[in-house]
Amino acid sequence: MSDLVTIKRALLSVSDKSDLVPFARKLAELGVTLISTGGTAKKLEEAGLDVVSIDEVTEFPEMMDGRVKTLHPRVHGGLLGLRDKDTHVAAMQEHGIEPIDLVCVNLYPFEATIAKEGVTEAEAIEQIDIGGPSMIRSASKNHRFVTVVTDPSQYDDVVAELTNSNGATTLATRRRLALAAFAKTAAYDTAIAEWMAGTSDAQFPASMLIRLERSAELRYGENPHQAAALYIDPRATEPCVADARQLHGKALSFNNLYDANGALELVKEIDAAEYAAAAVIKHANPCGFAFADDLATAFHRAYDGDPLAAFGGIVALNRPVDLATANAIVEGKKFLEVILAPSYEPDALKLLQERWQNVRILETGTLPAPADRDAHEYDAKRITGGFLIQNRDMAAFDTAEWQHAAGPAPDDALLAQMRVAMTAVKHLKSNAVCLVRDNALIGAGAGQMDRLASCRIAVDKAADRAKGSVAGSDAFFPFRDGPDQLIAAGVKAIVQPGGSKRDDDTVAACNEANVTLVFTGRRHFRH
Repeated sequence: MSDLVTIKRALLSVSDKSDLVPFARKLAELGVTLISTGGTAKKLEEAGLDVVSIDEVTEFPEMMDGRVKTLHPRVHGGLLGLRDKDTHVAAMQEHGIEPIDLVCVNLYPFEATIAKEGVTEAEAIEQIDIGGPSMIRSASKNHRFVTVVTDPSQYDDVVAELTNSNGATTLATRRRLALAAFAKTAAYDTAIAEWMAGTSDAQFPASMLIRLERSAELRYGENPHQAAALYIDPRATEPCVADARQLHGKALSFNNLYDANGALELVKEIDAAEYAAAAVIKHANPCGFAFADDLATAFHRAYDGDPLAAFGGIVALNRPVDLATANAIVEGKKFLEVILAPSYEPDALKLLQERWQNVRILETGTLPAPADRDAHEYDAKRITGGFLIQNRDMAAFDTAEWQHAAGPAPDDALLAQMRVAMTAVKHLKSNAVCLVRDNALIGAGAGQMDRLASCRIAVDKAADRAKGSVAGSDAFFPFRDGPDQLIAAGVKAIVQPGGSKRDDDTVAACNEANVTLVFTGRRHFRH
């Protein structure tokens, strides 16, 4: 038995009228009767096409400003009736219901409406489509017999199949279109639920709906035996790696994207209007971070923070890349996986492209000032069977709230370096300790099971540069052995949240060594 279904009657009711007329004209050329509603019918009639109005089918007028027009048994019976079931066929004949073989519907522009400045709640509610999703779901449920078209991008493929199959569609096509249709209505309802949740006072709604769209299939995941894909959040407005434009290089991998996100989030901490910033990420941790008055200097100092680890790393910059910065990036025997920045001057981009055939070069667009980042973005971590959801760690560092706990009182210059240390350490995997000097990261210990090990690694990375540096810790020191390690390496100041039962031991260690100690009162774990 053939799975082909010939299209004899089609119902067209669309908000997005892009390419509608050519599609409808092709249907008409194939002998399809066109049924339509409101503005769609007017558009088709103006193009010279014969149209049966929906009220001729239902024998009931469109009413309530168009809220009620397709919610009728002669519409949904024509979509839902099983053509191979005698009782369904008999019911259709008894009540004058004719089959509808194709539905072309796209939905009211709800998301475009709520994105407008100053839109009212009443205006948003009027853009909640009822009849459209109802017809889509009816047609999709009965895809054995009904073809459902929900996007202008599908028109060409449908027309091609109709042309090649004497006006019919295959079951495979109808099933594929039904799948897309159910995804469409699910996304639409999710957008409405998200909007309604956003109008309430609840920070975390009782039910969180996550809506993602596949952007790309990746070669593999963290390891070659793992399949992977990139999905993007269509609500996202902040410049990010997920929607960055690739200007050059090989396809991005799972690890490229994850590390590039980490690098970009770090340089977003620095306002580009005040300083140029550069970050180098390796295996999800900053191995280099610096800011300066110009971007080339910031990159030099970030890369020099740990050149060994930077090999094969990912670089993010918070300002457009000029030729001087591009020269700094390409000089020597560096090997980088990804470079991302708001934009690139033409000669700078050309130099980077010529230096590496495969380096991925990404353009994000202008980055927001730290205070303008999207506070509605959540940080989510997947666990088996669920998600952990939290706000992003975007709390500003206010040195006026910090407590001077030991050693010489910090002046403004020293407090500024402490802010650099806390900025860097909050982007390292906990337990994390870092050393900074002159607005640059020079040593980092991250992801260790004990804080003493993180201190040792940070000191080892910094080597002689540790003398006169500032140490930052993402959480309190449970014992004084960590601070003793840092003090022995020559740090002049330690900044940390405090809060340990043994804080007095750390205070004593710093007082004994005449090292400045400051408590911030805020922890910055990053697992």
